Amino acid sequence: MGSTISSTATNPANTVISSTGVGSGLDIGSIVSALTTAAGAAQNNQLSDRKTTLTAQVSAYGTFKSALDTLQATLTTLRVPKALAGRTVALGDDSIATASATSNSVPAQYSLSVQNLATAASLSSKAFAGANAAVGTGTLTISAGGNTSTINIDTTNNTLSGIAGAINGAADNPGVTASILTTTDGARLVISGSATGAANGVTVTQSGGDGGLSDLVYDPANPTTSKLTQTQQATDANFTVNGFAATSASNQVTSVISGVTINLLKTTTTKLADGTTSDTPTTLTVSTDSSGAQTSIGTFVTALNGLITSIQSLTSYDPTTQTAGPLLGNATLQSFQNQLSKILDQVQSGNAAGAATSLASIGISASPDGSYSTNSTKLGNALTGNLSAITSFFGGPTGIATQLNTLISQYTQAGGLLDSINQGLQSSLSDVAQQQTALNARLATYSATLTKEYNAMDTAVALLKQTQTYLTAQFNSNPGSTSSSSTNSALGSGNLSTGG
Repeated sequence: MGSTISSTATNPANTVISSTGVGSGLDIGSIVSALTTAAGAAQNNQLSDRKTTLTAQVSAYGTFKSALDTLQATLTTLRVPKALAGRTVALGDDSIATASATSNSVPAQYSLSVQNLATAASLSSKAFAGANAAVGTGTLTISAGGNTSTINIDTTNNTLSGIAGAINGAADNPGVTASILTTTDGARLVISGSATGAANGVTVTQSGGDGGLSDLVYDPANPTTSKLTQTQQATDANFTVNGFAATSASNQVTSVISGVTINLLKTTTTKLADGTTSDTPTTLTVSTDSSGAQTSIGTFVTALNGLITSIQSLTSYDPTTQTAGPLLGNATLQSFQNQLSKILDQVQSGNAAGAATSLASIGISASPDGSYSTNSTKLGNALTGNLSAITSFFGGPTGIATQLNTLISQYTQAGGLLDSINQGLQSSLSDVAQQQTALNARLATYSATLTKEYNAMDTAVALLKQTQTYLTAQFNSNPGSTSSSSTNSALGSGNLSTGG
């Protein structure tokens, strides 16, 4: 029995390698990814750190500006002495009137007497059988306070309720309302003026139609033709202040006492049994309101402390954690702090008794941590003792609030310092984004190049292996080989066949 060796080797020239890593056995994708990541690591980290720093600074400046805006809002009242020196108004009998006053008013006491309130006109028709009773057709012309409306009434709306609806729904309603008043003797149309005052009387005329609308006519100039009854006349309010007579078309009076609004509620006159009247005036007292000033100043101190805390946080450094605030050592904040301290620490000259010369003189003092605390008792006494001195200290051309407002505006106004800084930061962030895009493009090219080179190497290795296999097969199938060598070769190649 003999043995033969058969070979199934294929010529490598006829083989195509189509899968990466097949020849070398390497994970080319992972290798290329690792090399690409390593190549870009340094610049990626640099750009990431730069972006993080810039973003933190944008946020920090936003926090700083927000604190500035909050403080500046509290300066609006403090900058105007009259606004800070608020006013209160008290009535001896607040059932007669209520009142309010602006800072333009002068503290004083007045005597108020009310003879009659301002009223609006009211007209009433005769009694009809009901709201659906027909009245007539034609045209109603209604005038009030110089305004006129023409309303057409036909068979679709000639009832009492239909006419009321037409009046209320008129696009050019002159300032009246219409309603139905139903009592034991029937239903009546009531037309009421919306505005008080003698100039706002109401007249109603009619024309055309079946003539039934004549029951709704009211014209003081022609009393014989008037069918509506005037149940209330349009009148001005009549009152006196310190004995001087005054009138008003409205019960809200704004033009008699400068800076004071009076809301008249009822008269001060009483009709006696003998037919005469008795008048009991009430007092109206305008006073300085120091509580409002104390509230405004307290709000200012709270906002000031909020700004100081914000700056301290943004410029802090924690040695334990070695963590620095985003604006540590920032020249912009350092400059602002210096200017802020200069304004707050200044001492103004004051010759008048009780004059406010510094924040400390009115009970506002600096604490060791940099914040400010308020002695409410001392501040209250200062406000009560000399409110005008404190308003001058804060307001006016050289007041602390005015100086602070000017300082803050340099930073917060459109086109100001913070605007310029933010634009610079945004420009830097945009530059970082462009650099990142360019880096990503370079790394993509680098990755593609590596992939191509490794694939070429892999193909070459695969071809070499196939060539080796081919040559080995050819060598093993050589007839001049010894039986032992052939057998060993066959055993090694796995292609041994036996025959008998």
